[in-house]
Amino acid sequence: MNFRGRLSRSVAVLAGALAVAAIAGCGSDEGGTEASGRALANPVTVEHRFGSTTIDTVPERIVTIDVQWTDTMLAMGVEPVGYTVDDLMPESGVPWQKLPANSKALSLTDGVPVEQILALEPDLVVGSFSINNEETYRLLSERVPTIAGPASADEVTPWQDLVRTAGKILDKPDEAERLVTSVDDAVSATARELPGLDGKTFALAQYIVGDSMYIVASEKDGSSLFFQQLGMKLYPPVRDEGTRTGQTRLNVSTERADLLRSDLLAFLVNGGDESDLADIPGFDQLPGTVAVLDYPTVVGLNTPTPLSIPYALDQLRPHLREAAGQPGA
Repeated sequence: MNFRGRLSRSVAVLAGALAVAAIAGCGSDEGGTEASGRALANPVTVEHRFGSTTIDTVPERIVTIDVQWTDTMLAMGVEPVGYTVDDLMPESGVPWQKLPANSKALSLTDGVPVEQILALEPDLVVGSFSINNEETYRLLSERVPTIAGPASADEVTPWQDLVRTAGKILDKPDEAERLVTSVDDAVSATARELPGLDGKTFALAQYIVGDSMYIVASEKDGSSLFFQQLGMKLYPPVRDEGTRTGQTRLNVSTERADLLRSDLLAFLVNGGDESDLADIPGFDQLPGTVAVLDYPTVVGLNTPTPLSIPYALDQLRPHLREAAGQPGA
């Protein structure tokens, strides 16, 4: 289902994240305590792998599980009372986040810490791939409205969808649209700056050292949409392999360097360093621009958010210039 490998307790590089499937102004199949915030004129229903959750009031104490929801709430001006940490990030934390000192950092080392979450007395819990079993969901949702991940966690939700969902939940739809426009404008500006990217191919992949490679294979994936906004297209052999196998994230051996021959390859060595690229026959002969990136940058591309996209865009810019034929620009 996913291919987190060494990232199983953290933000999943090239792994599934939350897909908010539907928003409607009708009932819910979930129990849970009622929030005490201001009533929403139009209740928001979010569908997920364990049913659907209806939010009737504007939440005031939110716990965010996984980086996409944490970033989304921060970008919308919400300080979560609790948030999960990614233990593979630098000691200083996620480089694009500024978290309040009084927010509770929660570890996922031993799974979702249900008791710690409930002790924070939240009126909403939002999560993605980490809320991945029904028992955890039940324990949370019996006490507090909880949003879990999608039925299939193989695709990353476009960050714009998360922001718009948050805008509805927080009763700030106009603010959500302004945020989407602001970040999208920054990406569009880069596309105008680098017209040579138009029509070029891309691939986003990782090598889990000693294991295998994982490659995004869906054009609808949130991480793919970022590159498409720049005028690029998913490397056709990767897209076709995904269609043939039904996988939105390919899991292939290191012998499949043929799937990495795009005009731009954004790549992570997961659990090692660049010396481990020797495990991939032909990697040193790839014809395109090869961007071997650090963990935060690939997370920012793979599970994009309104905060991570500007950061990752800056980190990727030299490689984008090269791929566009403007290496010295």
